[in-house]
Amino acid sequence: MRIAIGGDHAGFELKRHLAGWLEERGHLVDDHGTDSDEAVDYPSFCAEVGRSVAAGRADLGLVIGGSGQGEQIAANKVRGVRAALCNDLYTARMARSHNDANVLAIGGRIVAAALAEEILALFLETGFEGGRHQRRIDQITRIESEEHP
Repeated sequence: MRIAIGGDHAGFELKRHLAGWLEERGHLVDDHGTDSDEAVDYPSFCAEVGRSVAAGRADLGLVIGGSGQGEQIAANKVRGVRAALCNDLYTARMARSHNDANVLAIGGRIVAAALAEEILALFLETGFEGGRHQRRIDQITRIESEEHP
């Protein structure tokens, strides 16, 4: 899989760790920044991750910040992105299986590296269930089209 990643200074160490973890498992990683733990504004990095996923240049995205909340919000501003903040296994599973999330957000100041690996692995391996959930994704897509014609 090709995974687009990005985040801010607070998520830099975890982003770097997870990029290596992904590469060890044979995934291709497109790192959209930041490249250090010096303070930066995250929206452009996370939007680039979202654009990469929405355009089909990446299969899934990963955005990491201190809490992951702002990063999720920024990624979700890109049409076609369904970014989910998942700091535990349950939300990671539900985000993929019920919401067909295509970008994972994690809080680097909340989640330790070992748990982040588990969350990411579950996010990558969980498929979308479709069925009644597809109806809801279609409704979300229609709302998005109405708000951003």
